[in-house]
Amino acid sequence: MGIIGFVILLALAVISGGVWWSWATHSYSNENTSEMIAITPGMTASQVGTELERRHLIRSAQAFTFLAGQLHADSKLFAGDYFLSAKMSPQEMLSKLLLGPEVAAIRVTIPEGYTTEQIVNLLVQKGIGTKEEYSKVLSTDSFSYAFLQGIPQDAHRLDGFLFPDTYFLDKTATPHAVIDLMLQRFQKELTPEVENQLMGMNLSIREWVNLSSIVEKEAVKETDRPIIAGVLMNRLASNMPLQVDATIQYILGTPKPKLYEKDLQIPSPYNTYLHTGLPPGPIASPGHASLDAVLHPEKTDYLYYLAKSDGYHAFAKTYSEHLQNQKKYQ
Repeated sequence: MGIIGFVILLALAVISGGVWWSWATHSYSNENTSEMIAITPGMTASQVGTELERRHLIRSAQAFTFLAGQLHADSKLFAGDYFLSAKMSPQEMLSKLLLGPEVAAIRVTIPEGYTTEQIVNLLVQKGIGTKEEYSKVLSTDSFSYAFLQGIPQDAHRLDGFLFPDTYFLDKTATPHAVIDLMLQRFQKELTPEVENQLMGMNLSIREWVNLSSIVEKEAVKETDRPIIAGVLMNRLASNMPLQVDATIQYILGTPKPKLYEKDLQIPSPYNTYLHTGLPPGPIASPGHASLDAVLHPEKTDYLYYLAKSDGYHAFAKTYSEHLQNQKKYQ
């Protein structure tokens, strides 16, 4: 190879390396994601970069770590809570981390299986907004998410979509911003692969969340989730009423330790003992495990299940088997 060819190859290598570096260190500037990041004492730039990449705030943790090394940032990162946006460049993020925390954040953990009412009550207890403000936001505020299209605009339209997770919230955050953050978090569960899978299962997004909310409230043990999801789908396919106690507890509002026959006769569209098919909407906010269980239900011939004292469920294919399980476990 002549000297001219070598120079050309070297130039191409430099150019391609520069393109890679520009891509790797650039944030997702076309996204509107903004999240609270908690930097704990002793956390390294590599650990921070890994967390930022996991949350889709940067493209490459490795490039972020290299950039931090150039700035000798490892020993200069201040512990605290930071609001970082996907619109920011990695350089801007590092600058904020080197200046120290500027936000007084409130840590709020939304448990899996909470109803919208429980979520609002928790937020109000934390001093973020009032019940009246949340009522307006939930009923009338606009949110530009495709998964909300076609849902009747009422107080229950966001049920199931307020994703359970730990959030770090600005004390001055508005109820609209808080609800939007939870919807953003749900959007991350709705990957292109999940959307394709739902199409193949002939399930709408809301039906997916609806079923998952029932699994969330019914299953105690992780291994039972996909089996319960399969039972529910078997009953739906057979046009059998779901007969889910959790939907009765949802109607009651205040859960009872034991349901009686009169409770199963409450006139409500959410009463799955009186009505076939799914209830009008989700009865709680399902977490990732329950959403995944509905996407991957265990294929069985089971049509019945009941809870045992150890938290697991006994499953049955026929009603006579179900009666036997009742005698055995209840």
